[in-house]
Amino acid sequence: MFVLGLTGSIGMGKSTTAKFFREAGVPVHDSDAAVHRLYEGEAVAPVEAAFPGVTVDGKIDRTKLSAKLVGKGDEIKRLEAIVHPLVRAVTQRFREANAARGARVIVLDVPLLFETGGEKNCDAVVVVSAPADVQRARVLSRPGMTAERLDALLARQMPDADKRARAHFIVDSSRSYDSARAQVHGILRAVAAMPGRRIS
Repeated sequence: MFVLGLTGSIGMGKSTTAKFFREAGVPVHDSDAAVHRLYEGEAVAPVEAAFPGVTVDGKIDRTKLSAKLVGKGDEIKRLEAIVHPLVRAVTQRFREANAARGARVIVLDVPLLFETGGEKNCDAVVVVSAPADVQRARVLSRPGMTAERLDALLARQMPDADKRARAHFIVDSSRSYDSARAQVHGILRAVAAMPGRRIS
């Protein structure tokens, strides 16, 4: 089974690219969605214990949690130490289930793939990228987004140029959907001939 890591900075079009992999019949594990589910289940008790007052109706309120983390690198690391192992366990179950089903290729969609060292668990990495002005325009059009908040988010992410330099494949999302979809199909044709890894 070939494990493709999919990553890209905020506003680069990673979610749309993940959708094109799904359309092509490739199982995609969305780590952000996994965190959302954990914030409604397994992660609630340990996160509330570490950050009292962030639970509403038995779920972690991401807005309240974010307010406790703004500008506090140590607190972000504390949260990551709780959440990342839980996400890794969910990801491993996804990998094993798809290996058992005989999947040829899977995609691990991880926004902070390089930042967390997750590329070591992939056979190749796809980086979704677009020019900086396109990225900023996309993100600043989102409800509630400000330039200050965007800059804070970007400060936590590896620069796009560094991600591109470490990528095996790059999807340029600045053109049309059809172009991005075609790039995804090109990647799948390329990896079809590459050796994958055994899942133990």
